[in-house]
Amino acid sequence: MSFAPNRPYNGKSFPVLRSSPLKPALFACAAAFVLAAAVPAFSQTSPGPQPYPMPPRTEAPQDTPYPGLLKVQVDATDLEHHILRVHETIPVARAGPMTLLYPQWLPGNHAANGPLKNVDGIVFRANGKVIPWMRDPVDVFAFHIDVPAGAASIDIDFDLLSAVANDEGRIVMTPEMLSLQWINLAMYPAGHFARRIQIEPSVRFPDGWTPFSALERTGAAQDGVTHYKAVDFDTLADSPMIAGRYARQIDLDPGGPAPVHLDVIADRPELLDATPDEIEKHRALVQQAYKLYGSHHYNHYDFLFSLSDRMGGNGLEHHRSSEDGTIPDYFTGWAKSPSSRDLLAHEYTHSWNGKFRRPADLWTPNFNVPMRGSLLWVYEGQTQYWGFVLSGRSGLLTRQEALDALAATAATYANRVGREWRPVEDTTNDPVIASRRPQPWTSFQRSEDYYSEGQLVWLDADTLIREKSGGKRSLDDFAKGFFGIENGSWTPVPYTFDDVVAALNKVEPYDWATFLNARINQVAPKPPLDGLTRGGWRLIYTDTPTDYFKSAEARRKTTDLSYSVGLVLGRDADITAVQWDGPAFKAGLTIGSKLLAVNGVAFDADRLKEAITEARKGGPLSLLVKTGDRFRTVEIDYRGGLRYPRLERVEGTPDLLSAIYAPKK
Repeated sequence: MSFAPNRPYNGKSFPVLRSSPLKPALFACAAAFVLAAAVPAFSQTSPGPQPYPMPPRTEAPQDTPYPGLLKVQVDATDLEHHILRVHETIPVARAGPMTLLYPQWLPGNHAANGPLKNVDGIVFRANGKVIPWMRDPVDVFAFHIDVPAGAASIDIDFDLLSAVANDEGRIVMTPEMLSLQWINLAMYPAGHFARRIQIEPSVRFPDGWTPFSALERTGAAQDGVTHYKAVDFDTLADSPMIAGRYARQIDLDPGGPAPVHLDVIADRPELLDATPDEIEKHRALVQQAYKLYGSHHYNHYDFLFSLSDRMGGNGLEHHRSSEDGTIPDYFTGWAKSPSSRDLLAHEYTHSWNGKFRRPADLWTPNFNVPMRGSLLWVYEGQTQYWGFVLSGRSGLLTRQEALDALAATAATYANRVGREWRPVEDTTNDPVIASRRPQPWTSFQRSEDYYSEGQLVWLDADTLIREKSGGKRSLDDFAKGFFGIENGSWTPVPYTFDDVVAALNKVEPYDWATFLNARINQVAPKPPLDGLTRGGWRLIYTDTPTDYFKSAEARRKTTDLSYSVGLVLGRDADITAVQWDGPAFKAGLTIGSKLLAVNGVAFDADRLKEAITEARKGGPLSLLVKTGDRFRTVEIDYRGGLRYPRLERVEGTPDLLSAIYAPKK
């Protein structure tokens, strides 16, 4: 072996091994090796392998402008194959080594899950000729090229092969609609902050389709291509699009300080029919948000709202828009779908919390610097809290639906046995650890509990402030003081743990650092239900589910028996969850098994519920289960009957929960 000439990486040199004919001197080395081999093994000494040198790291981003305007063109018309075809032009100032990056760390995903595996057919050209490229052997999201002399720009062509089946990922293209995320559709030069790179996008949509985005058009489509104004790469990545054959735009704040639109696409035209009352509830969401935060941080805002059971659902925040995908009959089946109605309020809140005010260790200068999620219990946990509060205040949820939703959350974490070993703060690492893949024992492993356990912690804080201030102050004051600064600006303002504590102390002096550390950073076996108690309510279980609970079961197509026998069934009787150390667990049941019969009779959900009820009187609870190619009968020792969570009023105490969900005047 010998070293090849140094190969450039980001303007540096790195030796690369290559095979070569043996030199005469090597024969001498080989002979010496043979002689050494004749020496008894016990006399040999070896230092052992040594690490092979790593290539230079990818050039770190600097807060300097990239010279020239990038252009990216996307053809989004291949609906049958679900392929997005990309052509990108990047101006260059000089010949020599250059590194281009494909986005790796995606905001809102909280993990390094850029869909690089779906990027194929990559070709680089300069002056019309194909030029070679090399993927970095360590940083695989980085591509190295040599810009030839005389080239003024580099052209890149590649295909994004999006999912064609649900087990491949989220479906983003159907015959009726598509979801286009720019962060997956462009490369950018290394060495610069993303905000210092200017880029001009354009898209070819299917004929007759209506596109929506926070991006601003340069004018009418030309030759079937819609052109948008140039923006910095940060803004482009934060400005996804939807487009659809059946579309409608609803003005949610006529005459307001900044336009706010509900941009709706649907599988069928009749699904777009929202009643005047439903529209008013969405308009009330905007007004209640303004009353809560006392500000806005956008020049216009678009809810990119898709109603479909063909395109994958979604909920992803952006500064001036949000991607919101839910059930097809969101409007037309309004009464039966309360569990779908907090989505818009949650993602809208992120414009203030997560996009404008952003955890300091989560902000990065570009999309290939690792993000850290230590404050996701604020970013997502408090957003989860305000999402439900704003849904209640606006009428998207009735007061009773809001209380029933809270009961469902409280029951989940009252039974989360994983809290006995793992703190909430550690679950902020789960998007990286688990990549949001299914887990076999969620109640023990925990998952991204910073969302909804975070919600309960912020309820605890809100009721504590209300109690200590005699009702004069609340977490609303924190929201206005912390997120409501710099009205009209959308330049991010980072925050730290100490900033959060200081802002809470301005509202109500207290040892907030200890309060938060005990509930977030330390193992806390006690369920976080103090906010319910202080709010004048308690968690109880009855043998009938609330309408909200039934709505959640219907939306997920599950039968949820978590709080009785300790399992959840999918629509085909597959076991999709088992409560750690619950009755089903102790009987040996696991995810992946299938229920075939209950007490000797073919399974259906109602029959199983009847059997659970009869078992209270001493009746049998025997299940025929299929696991792989194995059949077995399982006897479950459970006599507690059906149990579904709800909240019960504690008489003689202040009803703070009703005050929290009441509309602000």
